[in-house]
Amino acid sequence: MKGVKIFLFVILSCGFAGAYGQGDIEDLLIQEVDVINPVYKPVIGFGGGLFNYFGEIKDPGFSPMIGTPGFNVNVSTFIDNKHNFRGDFYLMAGKLSGNERSYTDLTRNFNFQSNIYAFGININYDFDNFYKKDRTCHPFISLGIETVTFNSKTDSLGANGVKYNYWSDGTIRNLPESPENYGTSQLMQRDYVYETNLRNYDWGQGAYPQYTFAIPIEVGLDFWITYRVMLRVSTSYHYTFTDLIDHVSHKNTSGIIGDKMNDSFLYTSVSLNFDLFSDSKTLTMEKLFADVDFDYTLYGDEDNDGVFDGWDQCTGTPFGVKVDSVGCPLDDDLDGVPNYKDDQPNTPYGAFVNDRGVQISDDQLISMLDNSMAVKRDEVELYLRTPASYNTYQAGTAKAIPAKFKKLDKDNDGYISFDEMLDAIDKFFDFDSNLTTQDIYELNNFFFSQ
Repeated sequence: MKGVKIFLFVILSCGFAGAYGQGDIEDLLIQEVDVINPVYKPVIGFGGGLFNYFGEIKDPGFSPMIGTPGFNVNVSTFIDNKHNFRGDFYLMAGKLSGNERSYTDLTRNFNFQSNIYAFGININYDFDNFYKKDRTCHPFISLGIETVTFNSKTDSLGANGVKYNYWSDGTIRNLPESPENYGTSQLMQRDYVYETNLRNYDWGQGAYPQYTFAIPIEVGLDFWITYRVMLRVSTSYHYTFTDLIDHVSHKNTSGIIGDKMNDSFLYTSVSLNFDLFSDSKTLTMEKLFADVDFDYTLYGDEDNDGVFDGWDQCTGTPFGVKVDSVGCPLDDDLDGVPNYKDDQPNTPYGAFVNDRGVQISDDQLISMLDNSMAVKRDEVELYLRTPASYNTYQAGTAKAIPAKFKKLDKDNDGYISFDEMLDAIDKFFDFDSNLTTQDIYELNNFFFSQ
């Protein structure tokens, strides 16, 4: 039982010199470790953006911030061991539109709108091999292939199904432009309802298929908000293999004759990606034992005097010599010579002695002075001191014992010795003490500070 209490004291005095509480000890039993080879699962993304169309029928102005709305969903995953490339499966949906207005060539007053759906796959490269992967912002570029479906329509009829007629004065009327119709025609306003299927306009292409393939090229930035949430800002250019999204082609034999360039469109978007299923970066492990750094040299006993080296004030004591609580050989007559070297163990208090503890008379001291033998400063102080002055000196140099610990000073010498502290700890673990755990920590700190 005594050995167990000493072990507990060692634990208190070493680690728990930092005064660990219950929560701190629990923290020591939990360790977070990095996962060396985490398993990555697919990442799900949702976003929205704007479509801009590039073809023969164009809007008056272009801006990636002004367009028709759309949305996208995607699922991505790594496809290489070094995690520099991602495969991205995606679906995009939205509208493409174009409006052309001319006052000189009335055949160029044309408009269209098409619902489009694009499903494809691309390969993302994020340049992570050129810089640290733990940075927040990651630029990327991607290239892929996709299928695009469209169903282009035009707004050619106004209210009550009346056809628009564009006049050279910039007006829209219910009758064709002619002098005789000037007074009888009525002004109209476009209702922007795209009701007429463009394939009804037979301009020489017949009933062409309303789907095509396209090559998407995308650039952008990925911002990792958390380990599992990423914000993506990107712009993708989609080059299609058709020239008929707006129904205008260089192969037309009537109507509007277009150029030889295929149609394309731009999609500028912002999306959030969620990594919900991959392994965590770190794992929390519960340990059976807390890792506490012990200074084992503190608990050695080089001279085998029963006092640990950490608080042994007189190291190198010969084996078998009795020592006090701080590891110094006993000196019963307080003459400065330990008992095992003292040839005169009962020297009167305050007497001047030689290095063997034998009292030297005043005549001998004077004789030594006459022979010009130097007297050490501490020897003069020892010769001149008196019991009263010694007590004053001791009281002046000792650290005051806190009031709650004064009762532990059994010998009333103004010093809490190791034995006195160990006795207090024994009683604490025997539940025979009114000291608290915090008091034991404070007692331990005071013992080392005095």
